[in-house]
Amino acid sequence: MRGPHNIVRVARTGATFVRTGAMGVALEALNAPPAFRVAAAILSWPFAWLGLRGDPKLPPVPRALTALGPAYIKFGQILSTRPDVVGSEVAAQLTVLQDKLPPFSTEQAKRTIERDFNLPVDAMFSEFSDAVAAASIAQVHRARLLESGREVEVKVLRPGIGRAVQKDIDACYLIAWLAETLAPGARRLRPRDVIAHFEGTVLRELDLRIEASAAGEFAANTAEDEGWSVPQVEWYMSSRQVMTLAWAEGLPFSD
Repeated sequence: MRGPHNIVRVARTGATFVRTGAMGVALEALNAPPAFRVAAAILSWPFAWLGLRGDPKLPPVPRALTALGPAYIKFGQILSTRPDVVGSEVAAQLTVLQDKLPPFSTEQAKRTIERDFNLPVDAMFSEFSDAVAAASIAQVHRARLLESGREVEVKVLRPGIGRAVQKDIDACYLIAWLAETLAPGARRLRPRDVIAHFEGTVLRELDLRIEASAAGEFAANTAEDEGWSVPQVEWYMSSRQVMTLAWAEGLPFSD
């Protein structure tokens, strides 16, 4: 728990899960004990007006998570790979969070690039597309380098993502504390340790230099392998918020 200022965020989380119909689905999937189910309902009801509506075209749990923001979306992405935790049906529904999220505007992406490199986008790229893929932390644009003419993919962090993620993670610590307090049986799952691990993973993803370094190392290690073509990092066009790689058709995107 990181402070009382997170209480409103936690209340909104519960209210959003109630309003979208995700609360019952999630508690059933997690096999929550009766005491926790009652407590969740009691704590959420007075704040029902705070609940976000989300996208009604989505199933309840992904609908709630996308409405609540990036850290919740990222947590949902992780749970989509854990049918042993949330059940196969909910896990399958959560796969929509991998790379099918609404993009932010191309102009916002360009402003981020221009701030990081102190140059107009037109001075770096002869072509720069709208987003071709978007996920919780970043999105990808197809572009062409002005100097060399090489086609590249440019990955750009979502604006304000660092502050938004930290706020969400702080609220998650409070939720984990409440779970341990109201449902002692949940302590065996060590929810606060889970959030701490999640925090470390997500915060590393907010520095694209770490991803660029890993991509560069992988490219170097497979340079002599036949049948492989690993996209090269354009180091002079990469920073904490921007990563530029050689374009590769069919390259999967996730964050």
